Amino acid sequence: MTRDIIQVFAEWDSEARVWVAGSEDVPGLVAEAPTSEELEEKLKTLIPELLELNAHFLKSA
Repeated sequence: MTRDIIQVFAEWDSEARVWVAGSEDVPGLVAEAPTSEELEEKLKTLIPELLELNAHFLKSA
């Protein structure tokens, strides 16, 4: 079984006081949360959802 790797970049926005994440591997992915743990939990939901939506969009195009 092969495992795909998705690179996600996160940085601390000191002005907004949140972690902000994005990824070139997952079109449309932008998320923020006050802690890195909360951001990770959000990403566990958002990434699969966006991958599914992106795949559906590509099939219909």
